Amino acid sequence: MSETGAGLSVTILGSGTCVPSLERSSCAVLIETGGEKLLFDSGPGTMRRLLEAGSTIFEIGYIFYSHFHPDHTAELVPFLFATKYPNGAGRKAPLTIVAGKGFLDFYQGLKRVYGTWIELPPGDLRLIEMDAASYDVRRFERFTVESTPVVHREESIAFRISGKTGKSVVYSGDTDFSENLVSLAKGADLFICESALPDRLRSAGHLCPSLAGEMATRAGVKRLVLTHFYPVCDHADMEKECRKTYGGPLVLAEDLMRFEVGSSPN
Repeated sequence: MSETGAGLSVTILGSGTCVPSLERSSCAVLIETGGEKLLFDSGPGTMRRLLEAGSTIFEIGYIFYSHFHPDHTAELVPFLFATKYPNGAGRKAPLTIVAGKGFLDFYQGLKRVYGTWIELPPGDLRLIEMDAASYDVRRFERFTVESTPVVHREESIAFRISGKTGKSVVYSGDTDFSENLVSLAKGADLFICESALPDRLRSAGHLCPSLAGEMATRAGVKRLVLTHFYPVCDHADMEKECRKTYGGPLVLAEDLMRFEVGSSPN
């Protein structure tokens, strides 16, 4: 992160899917801005990747969930369990979890299974449901989050995070082609967009490279990062397929790839 903490720093923690892989953990992205660390989704492997990226779960102030599929939420339970038993470490500020409609019921369901194992002390956990039916915006002290419904599940939302300098990152979550997402991503500095399968294998509810590229072009984003790759993507020319519809800066995500918004990835 920049020395001032005013910029946006992005680390791809997981660029894969539900399919086990030694190279790609399931979906997760870390965004740092204004001294805050924000986690977007927490699929299997997230906590280990956080450590590899130089962060701990106790530094995460906010978790944002795009939807409730296990490859996006599976490490919520171990995250809360580990937070509850810090072995002398500990959380210095409350944890806020933000997701679409139905998350409160989702969390209560987890508590019916795990009980007090995942209950944090009073005041240490705040749950926020964004509107999963229309555009929503929440302003926090050091950043602003906007969300919009996308085409995957009824609770599915994409997020746009903006820092104090006006720099912005959009995280699509899982989605099919979405006019809402095009609108949300307008002019974004970085667009992290799922592209689960090559064009020839496109599946309903997901994007392929040419469709992701089309949305990025229409939105006029400054850089596109494709992610959420099933193993077959590693044997396809995903960049060439995206270039059918998008001519701007393009990156194929890998785990632990880091971006300083406005510069090149490491």
